[in-house]
Amino acid sequence: MKNAIIAGASGMIGNLIFEHCLSSSEIGQVTSLVRKKSNREHPKLNEVVIADFGDFSKHKDLFEHVDIAFFCIGVYTGQVSNKKFKEITVDYAVAFAKAIKEGNPKATLCLLSGAGADRSEKSRTSFAQYKGMAENQISALGLDFYTFRPGYIYPVTPRKEPNMMYRISRALYPLIRRMGPNSSIQSTELALAMFHVGLNGAASEILENKDILSYS
Repeated sequence: MKNAIIAGASGMIGNLIFEHCLSSSEIGQVTSLVRKKSNREHPKLNEVVIADFGDFSKHKDLFEHVDIAFFCIGVYTGQVSNKKFKEITVDYAVAFAKAIKEGNPKATLCLLSGAGADRSEKSRTSFAQYKGMAENQISALGLDFYTFRPGYIYPVTPRKEPNMMYRISRALYPLIRRMGPNSSIQSTELALAMFHVGLNGAASEILENKDILSYS
């Protein structure tokens, strides 16, 4: 059996991946990195509170026997300052990847990125620029690395939408879905695809929305 580690298990996609890991007969232990303790208990679960997601130097032991890693921490554009947005999107993701590299360079790392991630790092939008920046820096580490670029993610489980744009998108989802395989994906489809790729790998490092759907 394999050992998995996940950052962002409290998020919409991270939580679904987390549940797949706990229920899978192919996963022996699940390490969940959190900011504060949850009430979840499970024989497979090792929950660890992390004070600073930009520095894992005090937690090197957590990464030594990891086979599969999922980074699902994110923040919506406009929720925080540009500086903080970059820190969460780039610095946290790269610090996590470097800890994986040091702990087990043969591990598989799955990154929740986003449609439009710009590896030229010249985009005028912070989202595209910083997502591309994170992908570049992680790719350069030489890990078995896969980055997932979903379009609009439809929350299968109802939630309080973070802003007006997401409220409108949810209402218009039947129309958005008709725009083609790169336009949208359901939260359950994305999580299942990331879980499957974590276990079995994929044909390419970059997985656009239509590619993700083929693994769900």
